[in-house]
Amino acid sequence: MIDTHSHINFDEYKQNFDNFLNEISDEEVEKVIIPGVEPSTFEEIISYCENYNMLYGTIGVHPSEFKTYNKETEEKIYNYLKHEKITAIGEIGLDYHYGADTKEEQKKILHAQLEIAQEVQMPVVIHDREAHDDVFEILNKYNLKDVIFHCFSGAPNFALKCIDKGYYIAIGGVVTFKNAKDLKETAKIIPLNRMLLETDAPYLTPVPFRGKLNSPAYLKYIAQEIAELRSTDVQEIKIETTDNAKRVFNI
Repeated sequence: MIDTHSHINFDEYKQNFDNFLNEISDEEVEKVIIPGVEPSTFEEIISYCENYNMLYGTIGVHPSEFKTYNKETEEKIYNYLKHEKITAIGEIGLDYHYGADTKEEQKKILHAQLEIAQEVQMPVVIHDREAHDDVFEILNKYNLKDVIFHCFSGAPNFALKCIDKGYYIAIGGVVTFKNAKDLKETAKIIPLNRMLLETDAPYLTPVPFRGKLNSPAYLKYIAQEIAELRSTDVQEIKIETTDNAKRVFNI
């Protein structure tokens, strides 16, 4: 399996990191993609990618970090996107849950980064929290190579709207939560060839470890839940989502 979105460069994981990666590998996770969120982490992500075969990265500025986006940041993004193990621009997008009063600032840096993605024809990893309509409208203004909705949180009808555009839906640990009715329904109805798996570690730890530190090692619990929801074998979920990740991220 491939964990397509996991912040394992955070401090919580830095002690005994080699052992941590061995534990992940033991749980059938062959690759992990570390997302960029703000410029001060870019070089660290590159270092992880260069030092560990199983690690890949993305480069981008998260909407909550809009103040860090400037010409220097843009130059860094262009530069690091050339690295062979940087797979996409992200995570970028809009977050109206914590940033309802900064909508215009968020939109400005989203447009700027989508312009880069269009120019260099690389996939984009989208953070969309309580901003579905605006995100969708903005994405439609660009000719993008591929779009991945990270940690999908929309209703099933919005998921189908995204699928109609050829976008990918990444499903995380929330799908294992009892009250996640919309996401469970989305996991049932979207085509397997547009589904990706992620943990978003250290956040959103799946059942049965909810409340503890998340890890790519728990990806199998997300796959198992999706398999049960779709009444299919878990190996089908693992194989299909891995193939999708390799294709869209060019791994």
